[in-house]
Amino acid sequence: MSAIILDNAIVHYEALGRGRPIVFLHGWVGSWRYWISAMQVASTNFRAYALDLFGYGDTTHDVQKYSLEKQAELLTGFLDEMGIGKIAIVGHGLGALVGFYFAAQQPGSVDRIMAVNCPLDFNSINARLKTATAPELVDWLSSRTPESATALSDASKSDPRAVAASLNSFQADSLYNQFRVSAVPCLLVYGQNDPSITIPSLDNTSPLHMHQINLEGSGHFPMIDETAKFNRLLTDFLALESGVSPHELQLKEEWKRRVR
Repeated sequence: MSAIILDNAIVHYEALGRGRPIVFLHGWVGSWRYWISAMQVASTNFRAYALDLFGYGDTTHDVQKYSLEKQAELLTGFLDEMGIGKIAIVGHGLGALVGFYFAAQQPGSVDRIMAVNCPLDFNSINARLKTATAPELVDWLSSRTPESATALSDASKSDPRAVAASLNSFQADSLYNQFRVSAVPCLLVYGQNDPSITIPSLDNTSPLHMHQINLEGSGHFPMIDETAKFNRLLTDFLALESGVSPHELQLKEEWKRRVR
């Protein structure tokens, strides 16, 4: 286990590989652990980091640090402490919102973002996510396979107050609109069967730097439900040249066949 101290708080992380930095940020259920397969794939060309956010896994539990602003400050502090420059971000749910917040504040520090099952407005979130305990969320959102149980084995460490605080700060902030103007290339990925949010549909007025792909065989955890497909999409996204819109993924016929 690796950890650093930021402002008297322990921040747990794991790292694999060598190369350009990519940071994986988990969602409202679980910890860094369910990114292991994605980290292994990314680590062939990247230095892959996965963090436990405040209130999750083995990072400090402190109710004063659970807002999106404070979680984004964790990321800023981590990058500064580790001497890491411009990054790619892969965020899931809460982690995607933290990535949006960070990119809106520091767009020059983010090369691209993959946002997985990320609500774009507060009203799209199922009320159950706001009130359920960690065991209830695991039972509701996971596929209940042995692989899922292993990947989400840290869920019991989650502080339920961290879920509520992050959602409260999301409700009070026009985060998506702030991120939209950052021009950071963003691929939105959704599991078609995720019960926790209403999946958005980007229209013709959406920014050119944003693109959406829905995975029909996935629920709340595409990286667990369809691991091979998710990792292939991740690889294709990371292979795009810096600054290129993820709309370019549409040009790859073999990928179009894979996601149908």
